[in-house]
Amino acid sequence: MKRLLMHNPIAVALLWVTAYLLITLFPLAVVLLYPAPENREFWVDFSVALGFIGLAMMILQFALTARVNRIEASYGIDILLQFHRYTSLAAFVMVVIHPIILFIVQPETLELLNILEAPWRARLAVIGTLAFFIMVATTIWRKPLKIPYEPWRAAHSILAVIAVGFGFGHTLGVANYLSFFWKVVLWSAMILVALWLITYVRLVKPWLLTKRPYLVEEVVPLRGDVWKLALRPSGHEGFTFQPGQFAWITLGIHPIRMREHPFSMSSSGDHPERIEFGIKALGDFTRSIKNIKPGTKAYLDGPYGVFTTERYWDSAGFVLIAGGVGITPMYSMLVTAVERQDDRPFLLIYSARSWEDFTYREELEVIKTKLNLQIIYVPRHGDENWTGETGYVDKDLLERYIPIHRGSRQYFICAAPVMMDAVEAGLLSLDVPVTNIHMEHFNLA
Repeated sequence: MKRLLMHNPIAVALLWVTAYLLITLFPLAVVLLYPAPENREFWVDFSVALGFIGLAMMILQFALTARVNRIEASYGIDILLQFHRYTSLAAFVMVVIHPIILFIVQPETLELLNILEAPWRARLAVIGTLAFFIMVATTIWRKPLKIPYEPWRAAHSILAVIAVGFGFGHTLGVANYLSFFWKVVLWSAMILVALWLITYVRLVKPWLLTKRPYLVEEVVPLRGDVWKLALRPSGHEGFTFQPGQFAWITLGIHPIRMREHPFSMSSSGDHPERIEFGIKALGDFTRSIKNIKPGTKAYLDGPYGVFTTERYWDSAGFVLIAGGVGITPMYSMLVTAVERQDDRPFLLIYSARSWEDFTYREELEVIKTKLNLQIIYVPRHGDENWTGETGYVDKDLLERYIPIHRGSRQYFICAAPVMMDAVEAGLLSLDVPVTNIHMEHFNLA
């Protein structure tokens, strides 16, 4: 029974959620232990509780973004980053409400906003909250403000350390609930773990990556303005991966500069000696892929992701729904299935702008001769000789092709957000179990 639970993705995910809640609330429970300050109003204690919960949630953000394999394997990085964003907003709201309540029930505390004359514990609170606000604001409005990703990411880390460090300094300065040395030790340990995680991500991991470099073997143009980037390990054996997973790529620079980008592998997961990626020219970095020369040094941080058929070995078959370059992880799944002589049925519903934009089109036709694979091409507009499906992948199209026994298959969707939302809604309306639907998001930044 225990082994079954540990291999159930939902059970493992629930265990991590429970652990998150316990870790968030445990420090609050500790600080509320004796001795409690005398003659305290309810709203003052409530304000303090919000402050401690907000600080604990801020500390846990470092673990959510550290790419811890055991946590990531339960959810996938895209889900973790979404959770990170929402819990950061929740923590920010608690941190802001904390002083607002004090200002209302104890108006004299407004004088603490005078940073020039206030005691140092109040100055730390103001600076830490201001750093937190800037971090949240620049994250929400990064694209409208046109802040480049790399500078934003570096500033995000610095502001996070300031917010947490100064917030903790503020709690030590107030000291109403941290009068015992062991309580200070407990909170200090949490802070040190957070600092170690960011040090590991920003310094230690990049240094470890330099010990396992890759070399660019070739860059080949494909249909749909997609480029195949092939890498070979240099001085090591590389890594195997589960088909559908992705890695963070650093090209031509030292990994400590943190200019890395996530891309799905397109090659077989069983061949670490050559790892391929399908990269569509969409942004500044991806448009520069065609200029990368063979022999360029590269670094890979991976594999990551739970968007893989590997987790569902007992499924009767698979339905793969791709839009544009979203075919990349699907192609890896199919190539790996061919090599493993998988005899289960695969249905690929593939949408693209036009017939000429279907990446891996010729390769997919070859795979059809080696695998139990049905392919439904869906161009937005077909030419005068086209007799197949056209337009968008909607409920009606899905109903024509997916199996009658909906729950017997696992469904994988990788496309632009609008298409993924439409396909997900269509599958759910056709009574596909929500636990059988898996989605991969393009943008993790």
